[in-house]
Amino acid sequence: MPEVIINGPEGRLECKYQPGREANAPIALILHPHPQHGGTMNNKVVYTLYQIFLQRGFACMRFNFRGVGRSQGSFARGEGELSDAAAALDWLQSYNENASQCWIAGFSFGAWIGMQLLMRRPEITSFVSVAPPANMYDFSFLAPCPSSGLFLSGDLDDIVPADSIETLVGKLRQQRGIEIDHHTIKGANHFFHERLENVEKIVGNYLDTSMAAYAEQEVAAD
Repeated sequence: MPEVIINGPEGRLECKYQPGREANAPIALILHPHPQHGGTMNNKVVYTLYQIFLQRGFACMRFNFRGVGRSQGSFARGEGELSDAAAALDWLQSYNENASQCWIAGFSFGAWIGMQLLMRRPEITSFVSVAPPANMYDFSFLAPCPSSGLFLSGDLDDIVPADSIETLVGKLRQQRGIEIDHHTIKGANHFFHERLENVEKIVGNYLDTSMAAYAEQEVAAD
């Protein structure tokens, strides 16, 4: 799993990157939790998401936001971190110009950043948003949400209550033209301790279903 250092808005960004299996492999960018609360690209949920995409042939990248690990700069209240994510996606796309799809996945604070990036980058095909902090940050920018995707939460999350995510999902489901999946894992806290296998199963199944549907559309288009 090679380490990559790329140029970010505030200096270098420390990344982990793995190429895809095929020349036109889909790409996935995975974003970590809050930098000021111990969040790094080595977070267990982030690593699990990274492996889920890798196992399905994606070209994958996870990275440390500014000020985390060997990434330069300092925390910038989300605005700077969004710029970091955009720079990472630029790099990922430049090395995978023929990618068949583009996915964004994030956990907690990373999910908030990921959804903002989704609004700014129309090439993003779909998303996986794990424990998005809907009770802490404003998600009203998702109007309308441009892509279908998956939300994942835990029913014992004492940082982001499940009902706050349910309210967000309910609003997004009122929009036409997209499909929002939402799974709540029983017995899971915010960090999905002892529930990572559930995360792997649910996200993996969602990816498999989405990729199969995409393949069918490609065949129908030929």
